[in-house]
Amino acid sequence: MKKAVIITFALILAGSASLNAQKTTPESVNQLVVIANSTGPVISKDIYGHFSEHLGRCIYEGIWVGADSKIPNTYGIRNDVLFALREIKIPNLRWPGGCFADTYHWKDGIGPQAQRASIINTHWGGVTEDNSFGTHEFMKLTELLECDAYINGNVGSGSVREMAEWVEYLTSGSESPMTKIRKENGREEPWKVRYWAIGNENWGCGGNMTAEFYADVMRRYSTYLKDYSGNHLYRVACGASDYDYEWTEVLMKDRKNRSMFEGISLHYYSVPGGWSVKNSATKFTENDWFETFRLNYQMDVIIKGHKAIMDRYDPDNTKGIVIDEWGNWFQVEPGTNPGFLYQQNTLRDAITAAIHLNIFNQHADRVKVANLAQVINVLQSVILTKEDQMILTPTYHVFRMFRVHQEASLLKSDLVCENYTLGENSIPALTASASMDKDGKIHISIANLNPSKEISLTCPVIGGDFRKATGEVLTASEMTAYNSFETPEVVKPTVFDDFKMKDGVLSINMPAKSVVVLELE
Repeated sequence: MKKAVIITFALILAGSASLNAQKTTPESVNQLVVIANSTGPVISKDIYGHFSEHLGRCIYEGIWVGADSKIPNTYGIRNDVLFALREIKIPNLRWPGGCFADTYHWKDGIGPQAQRASIINTHWGGVTEDNSFGTHEFMKLTELLECDAYINGNVGSGSVREMAEWVEYLTSGSESPMTKIRKENGREEPWKVRYWAIGNENWGCGGNMTAEFYADVMRRYSTYLKDYSGNHLYRVACGASDYDYEWTEVLMKDRKNRSMFEGISLHYYSVPGGWSVKNSATKFTENDWFETFRLNYQMDVIIKGHKAIMDRYDPDNTKGIVIDEWGNWFQVEPGTNPGFLYQQNTLRDAITAAIHLNIFNQHADRVKVANLAQVINVLQSVILTKEDQMILTPTYHVFRMFRVHQEASLLKSDLVCENYTLGENSIPALTASASMDKDGKIHISIANLNPSKEISLTCPVIGGDFRKATGEVLTASEMTAYNSFETPEVVKPTVFDDFKMKDGVLSINMPAKSVVVLELE
């Protein structure tokens, strides 16, 4: 039987390129082969992480309303937000930045809230913050969410001592000046902190450093980041932006550098129209739609480029890629503070999320953490708030649908599909990934990027015996559809049953501009 499966798979793939390659074929042939008995690496749940920066209304009004607010809250944190984030099984949350992190001094954000020093947010809008949301509030948030804390330390304007003392304050159970202060502030036991970033974008807003200079600085800071009381830090070195492979080369080629971190960050945003223009989040043409997805697909190219360098110096795969900022970046909503980066979220953003999460799944051997920018009210958010109202964005729904991949084993798959062509340019019309969870259930996530064409897809599931399949679909009548506070459920998942299963082969009719997740058991 095993031999027959191998032969069958070989015949199916004959004449095609290697697994996971982006290939195209005539429109009459669209096929996704899934190998149920050939599991790959575990898809880290932390690929589905989120990012909360002191930026606009992400923290204040989005997460934090204060204990005295009329908005229902727990310790000052919005209850509706807590429930929604728990529903998508948020695995980790990055804080306090972003660019803000390298201006943030953590001791200003502890102690009685009324006595905390204020800070001017020089990066984002020039507003004054009262620091009512600080270390204790953030850690309470992670506890309520039952997720890991991902803290970004200040390298740009901070000191080694400041960062070392923050780690001690948070994680040490021994008697020391820092633990004494923590206890005085109401926290007897230390917290567990999983992820720790040594600066943010230090090639830019984090200090405008060269790669060589940052490497020296990183080693110095990392030396003093200690593991206390059974807590083990996963140290994240500041990595590159986009296609800056030289930065990765500098950090990876030196053995001493590599010994000082467990992961290396990577930032990439899709910005249709370019940084000087940025196109509208809601008023766009099919050209904008297409260009967004073309840019989304570049994430795969960028990961492969950095991965190749890491593979050369780290063949045992001990260092992870941490994509702690990704997403679409558009113009702010008209009439809002341009420094707050508040943008709506359409069906286009949902498909963007599906493209990226499928890519991350496929690179689960090296990609260990990813954080969508940002969680609430900023850029490609999963939640938007206005006073006591809250809405779930199309992107939120994709994260809820894709949560089934968390900690599941990646299955080998091979997608051969037609192109989505606009003018003289083409991109693959479909994107997909598949996994098997601990209960033996298979989940297949697929997106159809074509806004006007249903695509029929055959999906042989080889090496498994599955008798039941169910599905969900996310789509809408218009490309520009979004959820507003007046109409909050324009884009939401529904039951998907436009498929057949016979003799281990699924025949799927993918609606135009849609995201589908299937479960086989």
